[in-house]
Amino acid sequence: MECGPVIVVDTHVLIWAVQDDARLGRKARMIIDEMTRQSRILISAITPWEIAMLAEKARIVLGDDVGRWIDRALALPGIALAPLEASITVGSVRLPGEFHSDPADRIIVATARFHQVPLMTADQAILDYGSKGHVGTLAASS
Repeated sequence: MECGPVIVVDTHVLIWAVQDDARLGRKARMIIDEMTRQSRILISAITPWEIAMLAEKARIVLGDDVGRWIDRALALPGIALAPLEASITVGSVRLPGEFHSDPADRIIVATARFHQVPLMTADQAILDYGSKGHVGTLAASS
């Protein structure tokens, strides 16, 4: 990726963007479209795992085999998979302040913190955490 503004998108934001889901707000869609054109979208390494888990538990419907869906999503222009650095894994257990124990959310937040970029999410717990200054956030529903 080139230098410049980058965002990490939460798992549900990736799904909403790929499936053109109305839950992704107009402003969020514009930001994603612009960041995609500039190759500035990062996906946490835990996101494919989380999508596979949600599909396996029938909590999401992808309309295709989960492996193929993930491969297609990650092959879209402008999207890059952020490697799971040791600093991210350690950072996920050392997040400042109070944050819930969901490992996927912790790694996604730690990924944004590691890269020092905002995280786009509709997860209220993450938005609240961001409002305390622990991670930059962008509301996906706006």
